[in-house]
Amino acid sequence: MKLGSLELQSNLFLSPLAGYTNLPFRRVLREVGGLGLATTDLVNARSLIERNPKALQLIRTCPEDRPLAVQLFGARPEEMRDAALQLEALGVASVDINMGCPVRKVCQVGGGSAMMTELGKTAHLVRTMVDAVRIPVTAKMRLGWDDSQITAPDLARALEDVGVAALFVHGRTRAQGFTGRVKLAGIRRVVEAVRGVPVIGNGDVTTPQAARVMFETTGCAGVSIGRGAFYNPWIFRHVQHALATGETLPEPTFQERVRVMCRHLNLMVEAFGESRGCVMFRKVAPWYAKRLGPASRFNKRVVTIRTRQEFLDCLHDYIDWRRPFLDDQGELLPRYRLAPIEVDYDDAEPEVAARESIPVPQGPVEVW
Repeated sequence: MKLGSLELQSNLFLSPLAGYTNLPFRRVLREVGGLGLATTDLVNARSLIERNPKALQLIRTCPEDRPLAVQLFGARPEEMRDAALQLEALGVASVDINMGCPVRKVCQVGGGSAMMTELGKTAHLVRTMVDAVRIPVTAKMRLGWDDSQITAPDLARALEDVGVAALFVHGRTRAQGFTGRVKLAGIRRVVEAVRGVPVIGNGDVTTPQAARVMFETTGCAGVSIGRGAFYNPWIFRHVQHALATGETLPEPTFQERVRVMCRHLNLMVEAFGESRGCVMFRKVAPWYAKRLGPASRFNKRVVTIRTRQEFLDCLHDYIDWRRPFLDDQGELLPRYRLAPIEVDYDDAEPEVAARESIPVPQGPVEVW
């Protein structure tokens, strides 16, 4: 797949997730496989220009973290342009503009979802960036501000006219936040509205089946996955395999999940130091534990770790505690086995995720 001049090995993308899509997590996903393009956490354009240490930390990368896009937010064309130029000089592969963040603090300054309410102003900002850099400029949007203001098709046409390289569309409105149903029909209308710019569908893709339905129902050119990658870091590889072969790969074994979890911690320590890395990992480890079977003992203890050795002690204690839940082959007894993650697609209007709400990781306020 191509985004402008950027050639990608896959049409699967990592969505920004504040506080989580940092360098260690991106490296884990790349090592597992299947990921085409990863995007950083949301970065304030002005903070980046001013070389704020927190902003610089958000765009930290390494040779293994390629290709990489940085997502910017801001409402001033000159600031967004200068930030894009700075990122291009640093070797970033692509710049994404956040037009979908529903958080009030972002919208109040004209960024995020607020950009969907002023199409002319937003198109001017994007043109300013596109004209200034050679790397692809993309945009991440929602369907609109609320159900009475579905502006995504019109905005998509306006952005295509000023040279945007791709459009990422989350199938909810700003008013929905991360609750309610993803409207695949809304993404499809954006696909139908543009002449040829790639549209990437996003929202509640947690399984290969969900990705297939997203592709087939919307006609999108790619799929972007956020929270689904925390439920299952193997999702990109599994989706890629399922789309290519029609086959479903088996769930990772307990040993594989533990191996990747330990690798994730080691990368956190490498990036942030042992103390901070372990504290940050407290909110990551429980996501891995969701698919380990009974894990109450692990979850209670892992949120207190301060060192890598404390994590290893916690893990070894958990493995011993878990033995009564296993059969003679070391597999979970039937009554403790987890059901496969499933999504309900049987709605009259194709909509993903019938549940009323989905857990949303709460990243540090500073990243906004």
